Amino acid sequence: MENDFFITAPADVSQNGLRLDKFLLTALPQDAAVSRNRIQFLIKNGFVTSEENEIADCAFKVKTGDSFCVEFPQPQDADPQPENIALDIVYEDDDLIVVNKPAGMTVHPAPGAYNGTLVNALLYHCRDNLSGIGGVKRPGIVHRIDKETSGLLVVAKNDFTHQGLSQQFFEHSIQRTYFAFTYAVPNPLSGKIVANIGRSKFDRKKMAILNNGGKYAATSYKTLQTFQNFAALVQCNLETGRTHQIRVHLSSIGCALIGDKVYRQNHKSALKIPQKIANTLNSFPRQALHAATLGFIHPRLQKFLQFQTDLPDDLNNLLQQLNNL
Repeated sequence: MENDFFITAPADVSQNGLRLDKFLLTALPQDAAVSRNRIQFLIKNGFVTSEENEIADCAFKVKTGDSFCVEFPQPQDADPQPENIALDIVYEDDDLIVVNKPAGMTVHPAPGAYNGTLVNALLYHCRDNLSGIGGVKRPGIVHRIDKETSGLLVVAKNDFTHQGLSQQFFEHSIQRTYFAFTYAVPNPLSGKIVANIGRSKFDRKKMAILNNGGKYAATSYKTLQTFQNFAALVQCNLETGRTHQIRVHLSSIGCALIGDKVYRQNHKSALKIPQKIANTLNSFPRQALHAATLGFIHPRLQKFLQFQTDLPDDLNNLLQQLNNL
């Protein structure tokens, strides 16, 4: 069971208002054989999430329709250690820090990536000034973006800020804009994709659109530029924040991300792409997705802050290549 993920069934009406630890005790599969003490440990140490947001309060009140993901981590020999890794800091004060994460950096330690993570870099930069709510593995981490996605992340330095930001993510009030480079051109050029997302029944490491079950997910998109109908630059705004949401939603309309080796598998475009153009698109080494803007209310200042960052060099180079097709 170690290192598996269990997605609980959504809470029904009879479970509305239950404490999170009590709910998980009854909702997890019987063969998990997990005690309430173990569940409380997992909650307090950041291994329980809802819509990618960590829920660190055992007394959190479950609402009808809520769904939670529980991670059973493998035992670790050591805690994450501070590492002198350069950070691109966009903003910092006594309560939080906003960083521009490079593609290729994992946010927090996980099997196969215990070093070189954002957490290792933050532990060095912030010393002891990180919120403990995320647990030993994830101090200060309020939300995540994929390893191969570049862009903006906010990190909490204290528990007050962590709780305030987590609540905003849970309520979907955080403003986030992503730039995505896609195969093919969306049709229509702008719109809103509404389709439930849940874990794939065929591959537990992948997410999928589900006709039955899953969680409500909505992505608004606008095509900013097209490249001979073979590719496009698309702006995406998240109404919800499901795992892999942009990647799954765009793939569902025939516009998988350039460089995405997971959600473009077996994807066949109706377009016959010339070999030169196909080489350009297929040679990009990571999913072409960048978290460009991030806006939220500062929990202590009660002031709306918004940040933006330019495309990184690799995506700028891709843009130039596409413009020269």
